[in-house]
Amino acid sequence: MSRAQTPLIFAPKTYQYTKGHLTEADVAGDPIAQFHAWFGDAQQQKPEGSDFIPESVSFSTARLPSGRVSSRMVLFKELDPKGFIVYSNWDTSKKNADYETNKYAALTFFWPYLQRQVRVEGLMEKVNRATTERYFNTRPRGSKIGAWTSPQSQVIASRDELMAREHEFEEKFKDVEQVPCPEKWGGMRIVPLEIEFWQGGESRLHDRLSFRREKVDDEWEVVRLAP
Repeated sequence: MSRAQTPLIFAPKTYQYTKGHLTEADVAGDPIAQFHAWFGDAQQQKPEGSDFIPESVSFSTARLPSGRVSSRMVLFKELDPKGFIVYSNWDTSKKNADYETNKYAALTFFWPYLQRQVRVEGLMEKVNRATTERYFNTRPRGSKIGAWTSPQSQVIASRDELMAREHEFEEKFKDVEQVPCPEKWGGMRIVPLEIEFWQGGESRLHDRLSFRREKVDDEWEVVRLAP
């Protein structure tokens, strides 16, 4: 049997969930407040010496009419009273093409050392320019140059082409103290319609408490979901 035909063999070791339970009494009445609490735990309890980034999040979008889904890991940057904000290229990227046809998106946070997961489903909306520029101005200079350099998700001939573009923009802004934010780059807010808090439980009987609403102005309803 060739290597390509070799079946996958799963190790007998079973991962155990031992961090406890999540009850209705544990969650705050506001899912944004509850996320703040869990995100704070994820930052403070990250194992010493670990390279894990608590801000890392899977960001999923889908394009219509095909319904084709794409996901990528991004860094979660801000949470305001309306929703979760990430920053990226909104010109040539695949996520922008998805956004143009379908405003629904999903985020998934996973903190394995806490045995916790948070799923967010909602609607995308671009943040205002002032918010984008405020964040962009906090980025390292190299990251700012990179935002100008990359025609994100477009086919390029080689890395040399990318390096040549980087050199071009380094020269363009060499005498500029504050590199300006490109028009194509900005923040995207995911305004939640559902936020699910998942806590790993013994015997795989995980706790799942979901805050749900039909419209962004509706009150939240909390329900328990079977694992």
